[in-house]
Amino acid sequence: MKTSALRTTFVYTCARIIMFGASVLVLFWAGARGVLLLGLALLISALLSYVLLNKQRQIIADRLNGRLSRVGAKASEFSQRLSDGTAAEDDDAAGDAVREDDAVEAEIRPASHPG
Repeated sequence: MKTSALRTTFVYTCARIIMFGASVLVLFWAGARGVLLLGLALLISALLSYVLLNKQRQIIADRLNGRLSRVGAKASEFSQRLSDGTAAEDDDAAGDAVREDDAVEAEIRPASHPG
């Protein structure tokens, strides 16, 4: 059974926070303090999550890619419809211009009188 993307993201984020907290505690007990403590904790938790949370990160990435591809398909469809509409408007405008030219020529031409 597939889990929701929101739940997977929530579990992944919680696991990252727990790894960071555990890293802070271990480094604090080891004697690290201040900026060194935070920097090393970030580095260690990032490396651990890269290795241990690969499956969850892959699930999130796959779902995000699927969503982005659906949005991209809708965007390209919308863009195509806009292009078709613009082309139809251009064709209508060209037809109107030809009809106006015919009307102007009719006014300029002298009327032929049978005579």
